[in-house]
Amino acid sequence: MKFFLDRIEREKLTVEKMIHIFCELKHNGKLCSNCTEMLDYANERLDRCPYKNGKPACIDCPIHCYNKIMREKIREIMRFSGPKMLFRHPYLALMHLVDEKKKKNGAEAPFIKSKKKESKK
Repeated sequence: MKFFLDRIEREKLTVEKMIHIFCELKHNGKLCSNCTEMLDYANERLDRCPYKNGKPACIDCPIHCYNKIMREKIREIMRFSGPKMLFRHPYLALMHLVDEKKKKNGAEAPFIKSKKKESKK
């Protein structure tokens, strides 16, 4: 595994590992069709993220790019797999926590106007 992936690639790898853990333990084995669909959906959303490598943690993101059903599925996967990531993929788990704790450093999607900038005018 490469340790110095860009933010989006590392997020993709983290989600992939979480989905694999979930499917292995809940669905007894290899990646099933539902989990493959979830992985493809998550990767598509990450590819389209307007923040690119300035991406905040999904929980802090003002743009909810997952539809309601898929958002609930990924939450279930993350709740189940998150604690197990510390033992199976400690680097990715640690970096995920670091990314969650980082303060938003002014990264904005290209099409979103900052309220702070507007209020100063």
